[in-house]
Amino acid sequence: MTEKKAILKVEGREDLELPIHTPTLGQDVIDVSSLTANGIFTFDPGFTSTASCESKITYIDGEKGQLLHRGYSIEELASKSDYLEVCYLLLNGELPSAEQKAEFVSTVKNHTMVHEQIRNFFNGFRRDAHPMAIMCGVVGALSAFYHDSLDINDSTHRDVTAFRLIAKMPTIAAMCYKYGLGQPLMYPRNDLGYAENFLHMMFGNPCEDSEISPTLARAMDRIFILHADHEQNASTSTVRLAGSSGANPFACIAAGISALWGPAHGGANEAVLKMLEEIGDVSQIETFIAKAKDKNDPFKLMGFGHRVYKNYDPRATVMRESCHEVLAELGVNDPQLELAMKLEEIALNDPYFKEKKLFPNVDFYSGIILKAIGIPTSMFTVIFALSRTVGWIAHWNEMISNPYKIGRPRQLYTGETERSFVPVNERK
Repeated sequence: MTEKKAILKVEGREDLELPIHTPTLGQDVIDVSSLTANGIFTFDPGFTSTASCESKITYIDGEKGQLLHRGYSIEELASKSDYLEVCYLLLNGELPSAEQKAEFVSTVKNHTMVHEQIRNFFNGFRRDAHPMAIMCGVVGALSAFYHDSLDINDSTHRDVTAFRLIAKMPTIAAMCYKYGLGQPLMYPRNDLGYAENFLHMMFGNPCEDSEISPTLARAMDRIFILHADHEQNASTSTVRLAGSSGANPFACIAAGISALWGPAHGGANEAVLKMLEEIGDVSQIETFIAKAKDKNDPFKLMGFGHRVYKNYDPRATVMRESCHEVLAELGVNDPQLELAMKLEEIALNDPYFKEKKLFPNVDFYSGIILKAIGIPTSMFTVIFALSRTVGWIAHWNEMISNPYKIGRPRQLYTGETERSFVPVNERK
């Protein structure tokens, strides 16, 4: 990073000289870390104008609609790569050679099973528990089963933990689903690819061999890729903050899952189907489009536009292709999916949507794909967590591998000033 200077002028104080860091991509960043020592700090609700860390993993340019993992565009990765190769890239900084990839895939496959006692752990949950509640509990409990590699200062331990989490998350996710149905929990099959194995554990049964459609497996693999990492979002920042205290990685990932569970973060694709349910029928589209355009109407079209991307969501282009492939293969005759496709057609052609840049985003298409495959909406965020685990691990490992400080945000205090305690019998 090259360094420039900014001068902060505060009335009644000496001018403060602050370094300006220039990144390889993106806006210049004013380093305000010295402000506290000078008796002042900044106020930034939501930290939307604050860089909390330095990272080399993922870059987003919302204006351009650009998402890069280690410098590679998400469009290329989703079209030419596969999820485990993207995992290797996020963790190691470079794409693997053929030999490195084979070794990485083999190691992941050797960690797909969970400790047998974890199966008993599920019996402590109600059958109607939300699968995200179960996932939070089970992932948080992994440190009680795999405490042989919890030295966060040991790079080998960190690598083993990374493999375990990436490999076991599909197994745990599928177990959450099967447990709720009362069906037998399926063991992983290491002869299958990552996405194929997940679909096998979700929909297979011990009585017959699983037959996995290559189209569905590829679509699921793309969903994993497109959700693998997204820079310093709420859940990733939560993982980093938890990790800054020295907490074990399983606890940190459980914290990330909890943050992802919030409907403002990980529940967007579920919100798309709820919106489609509210619209109800193709004949009602024009009415709801008018409601969406009315500033005084609270109705919002979910799955259109994006908080970060001010242009087209780069992930949506690839996801749209998979969406249409899946619907064509399955020949699904579902009024809700028909409604979704009609909404897509309108959004891509309506001048209002074009002007406001309210294009379908990745959540719009992934929700439709997951529904078409037969995955219930309660599992959508679980699959998001499964996909994002590698991003969380990569960011956690990047932080732990370098000098870091425990996270300690400041506040703008607006409460009472100091006052004297009054005994209860004297209070009015």
